[in-house]
Amino acid sequence: MRKLKNDELNRLDLKEYKTKEKHPVFIVLDNLRSAHNVGSIFRTCDAFFIEKICLCGITPYPPKKEIRKTALGATQSVDWQYYKDTSSCLKELKANDVRIVSIEQAENATQLQYAEIEDNQKTALVFGHEVSGVSQDCINLSDEVVEIPQHGTKHSFNVSVSLGIVLWQLMSK
Repeated sequence: MRKLKNDELNRLDLKEYKTKEKHPVFIVLDNLRSAHNVGSIFRTCDAFFIEKICLCGITPYPPKKEIRKTALGATQSVDWQYYKDTSSCLKELKANDVRIVSIEQAENATQLQYAEIEDNQKTALVFGHEVSGVSQDCINLSDEVVEIPQHGTKHSFNVSVSLGIVLWQLMSK
């Protein structure tokens, strides 16, 4: 085996990326505090052809140096919008027939391995604050809650890691 060089990866340029069809998935960030996490999420969303990121409440949004550092240009490729609060974002999405799925530990949550996104169903995946998670208001507006199974002593993954796990699992089905 030989590691591929960057010019062998056949990556799209920005113009090509913008014209490609995206997965009808919206990533909703409910009051994240870390700009580095937000930048990492932009990069992951670029890799999975996500339609849009909704940055809500205290969540940092471009242009910020810390986002730019970890996003590596993905703030240019992935569409995004800022919302003053997450509830108004979710209500707007619901009004446009978007299914709301919060990623959180909750009663009657669906375990990630059993969760699915239907091919043409517009879906918003809600990820929460690094300490307190997805707010109860968002849970109340959700059509479903999905939980990532965990077995260690900690009760959560880093939010950008959670996003990667969830997208990989849902997109690989």
